[in-house]
Amino acid sequence: MLAIARPRVKWGDPPWRFRRGMGRANAPGGRRAKIGAVPAATSTGVVSLALVAAVHEDARKPAASLDRLTDLLRGDLARVNALILERMQSPVALIPQLAGHIIAAGGKRLRPMLTLAAARLCGYRGDSAITLAAAVEFIHTATLLHDDVVDASDLRRGLATANAVWGNKPSVLVGDFLFSRAFQLMVEDGSLKVLAILSHASAVIAEGEVLQLVTSNDTATDEAAYLAVIRAKTAQLFAAAGQIGAVIAERPAPEEAALAAFGLNLGIAFQLVDDMLDYSARQAELGKTVGDDFREGKITLPIVLAFNRGDEAERRFWRRTLEDLEQSDDDLDRAIALLHRHQALRDTLDRARHYGALARRALDGFADCPERRALAEAVDFCLARGY
Repeated sequence: MLAIARPRVKWGDPPWRFRRGMGRANAPGGRRAKIGAVPAATSTGVVSLALVAAVHEDARKPAASLDRLTDLLRGDLARVNALILERMQSPVALIPQLAGHIIAAGGKRLRPMLTLAAARLCGYRGDSAITLAAAVEFIHTATLLHDDVVDASDLRRGLATANAVWGNKPSVLVGDFLFSRAFQLMVEDGSLKVLAILSHASAVIAEGEVLQLVTSNDTATDEAAYLAVIRAKTAQLFAAAGQIGAVIAERPAPEEAALAAFGLNLGIAFQLVDDMLDYSARQAELGKTVGDDFREGKITLPIVLAFNRGDEAERRFWRRTLEDLEQSDDDLDRAIALLHRHQALRDTLDRARHYGALARRALDGFADCPERRALAEAVDFCLARGY
């Protein structure tokens, strides 16, 4: 029989990888977590506090933060978080347990905030924005769960990943559950256009993940192929999150397109900075293990630039470490040195600034208002992560 225990918890994020880690599910102490066991971090009180912290954590940052956006949307975000908590529940106890573990890690809620802010920018103040913001966050969290499995990641947002604690199979299946919850919310909203936009985004995200598998460990990957991956796996959901804000406000097509363009370019800038940080941030700041992309053989823009600018000896190094995955203890340090030598990290940040400028330009057609200023500052926040 299924356990009917229903701890009041919430959700988080996932992934999975073919080469290594399949079937591995070691808890931080080196022991497999028993399915159905509840880690201390998933108790009702801790998860509820994590939801509050997710809304307030950025308010402590003095500059280039999401302060304006979170302050503007505070009431709506509280409703979104409450809806996520409600829809995370299941009579299958493992589902809220695993999801609650990820929720306890917090998160910026950037994608649902984009939906909420876009709707307000277009003059909408109804309940659909709350419902669809929760759906967007469910989609995002589901992709993270699947991602962590694919990548065999051990750390996300500073905590052990769900697959590291419970194993790959539960993480994938709970990710599927979250996708299903997202589509239930879309159906309840009743807009076929919104359903079309978000279902298309979900399909494109999956295509992007597969495309990343194809390009992984292939040093022949060029910048265009890399951008195709991040447009699909990251930026597409940002674009959809912005566009549906205009759709529910029944705004004309040019405003839909503008908010979709804002989200797309913001998402590209966000991922560019993220990929740069994998070689330049401290683990405490990054929330995951520094150098994960290198160890997994991921071909990101810093690698593409350094590979193309290097000599044949350097290219042999990249092929050995990224294609053959033959890595020694000091190879990550050498990789970082090569990235600096060829200014690959600086140029990756420059490209992120370019897409950030495109995102700001997409807002030019909207009247000056608190929502527009808050969205512009969200661009600054994403770029400031690179300093």
